[in-house]
Amino acid sequence: MNWDIVEGNWKQFAGKVKERWGKITDDHLDQIAGRRDQLAGRIQESYGIGKDEAEKQIKDWESTLH
Repeated sequence: MNWDIVEGNWKQFAGKVKERWGKITDDHLDQIAGRRDQLAGRIQESYGIGKDEAEKQIKDWESTLH
């Protein structure tokens, strides 16, 4: 799925993000506002993982959104 679709429909996808990464709060979701780099940074911070792992998790999650 094209990330532009996720970004453009962020309110719809925010719940799915929260399901996948439960440590991300509603306030975080508002701050992320659909920006992939912000999501990756928040995942890194919340879960104590590196950038590559965060990007892998996002990519894996994206593949489930078809």
